[in-house]
Amino acid sequence: MSKKASLIVAKPKKSRFAFVGDIIGELRKVVWPTRREALRLTAMVLAVCVGVGLLLGAIDYSFAELVAKVFLGGG
Repeated sequence: MSKKASLIVAKPKKSRFAFVGDIIGELRKVVWPTRREALRLTAMVLAVCVGVGLLLGAIDYSFAELVAKVFLGGG
């Protein structure tokens, strides 16, 4: 056995249910947004999604038209 292996110390085993208690403890530390902040951030996410969707849609349409004109000879 190497020196490294002999230095490993076994951690005491916790109960499986202690994990749930740890989760609850961590969730109590969270600073939750106010209703107003949540609504504002939700609106921002939706606006960005719509904007990116429109941009990607325009790029897709442009490439489709380009391919139709160049490779298919019409449009």
